[in-house]
Amino acid sequence: MKKLDKILNNLIPGGAHTYSRGYDQFSYNTPSILKKGKGCYVFDNKGNKYLDYGMGLRSVIIGYADSSVNKKVIQQVNNGNTLTRPSNIELELASRIVKTFSYIDMVKFAKNSSNAVTAATKLARAYTGKKIIIRCFDHPFFSFDDWFVGSTIVTKGVPEEISNLTKTFKYNDIESLKKKINRYKGKIACVVMEASTFECPRIEGDSTPCCQKYDCEKNYNKNHFLKDVQKICRKNNIVFIIDETITGFRWHFKGACFKYKIKPDLVIFGKAIANGFSLAVLGGNKRIMSLGSIDKKKMERVFLLSSTHGAEMSSLGAANQTIKMLSSGKKIKGIWKHGSKIMKNINSISRKNGIEKNIWLYGLPCSPYLLTNINNQNSFKLKTLLQQELIKNKILMPWISIVSSHGDKEVKILTRAFEKIIPKLKKIIDRDINKIKFKNIIKPVFRKYN
Repeated sequence: MKKLDKILNNLIPGGAHTYSRGYDQFSYNTPSILKKGKGCYVFDNKGNKYLDYGMGLRSVIIGYADSSVNKKVIQQVNNGNTLTRPSNIELELASRIVKTFSYIDMVKFAKNSSNAVTAATKLARAYTGKKIIIRCFDHPFFSFDDWFVGSTIVTKGVPEEISNLTKTFKYNDIESLKKKINRYKGKIACVVMEASTFECPRIEGDSTPCCQKYDCEKNYNKNHFLKDVQKICRKNNIVFIIDETITGFRWHFKGACFKYKIKPDLVIFGKAIANGFSLAVLGGNKRIMSLGSIDKKKMERVFLLSSTHGAEMSSLGAANQTIKMLSSGKKIKGIWKHGSKIMKNINSISRKNGIEKNIWLYGLPCSPYLLTNINNQNSFKLKTLLQQELIKNKILMPWISIVSSHGDKEVKILTRAFEKIIPKLKKIIDRDINKIKFKNIIKPVFRKYN
């Protein structure tokens, strides 16, 4: 561990305020601390400039320090930032979201999506009077709260009786969901999932692969996996919750729910909605959301979300401007275009060098995933080596998050780097990666022991 990493870990448990920023997620030569970001680049304390594909853990969608977004933020800061009663921007943004999304009647603002997803599960339990939550196993993260963490390998500190109330099912496997619903029939409050992560929902009778296009060629008006989930939930009085924290605004301006023609009962937006400023939105239909209201006489209350800074005006101003800038769809189409180019180029280099089974980009172009495999198993050693080489080329790519600031110039920079790196990694893979001595091997966030 480097000196600055030690200092951070002595002051902050985990060395950062989200585990995804911890030193164990990066190669040893990655800067321990960053000074600033602009567009799609970040700078360390020594003035070194790095092309960034981490983009604030996917929370940035236009680019760092965008002037038009920042202007609206400063305007709201000058208005007082946090007032004693609701602000004008609070009403304006709430109205904009309700008008934009046909299945949202009411919204509640929070500072992070973990709180918003947990609030959705609370509403579901209050609405149905049931306790069990079923969440999609294939989707990596929903909340830091016990109901989710208790269903992962990191269960320490979570009472067993809480862990036992969360069950899992597989994406694009409707039978796995049906089995859980039949097993716990009459006890299930909600299903929690993303609309998509690595793949699109399977359409009934359509075995063709994903078209990889923003303007999708597939007909999602037909019956497909997500619509099956929606039908099953409605039939069994189960609240259908979609977490769009990552998919929102990257899959489509109106979200992945719009792209796949579904209408969840509750939905969560976060990360990119405010271009790096802290905001999450819980939205949904009125019959469920109104359980958190205070204006209905003799109705037992649900203490939903209560956050002093949930409607902080600077973040709401950022979100309002970000949504305006994305509304034409042009910037989002640019993200898809960029993703398509880097997937094509990098995969071509891997194939040319005969290591397409080791290093490969997959998933949807708006949010590609980087495969680093050895012997058909995820290899953190190979991931570490790749990160080390990318940092040497002044590229920070712990994962791939594309923003509208990424352009053809960045495609060329990234392609040239992979043209140098891939042959070098092939030699190491061919010899034996286990013979390499590492200063720091990247580790999974969800692991039982340090």
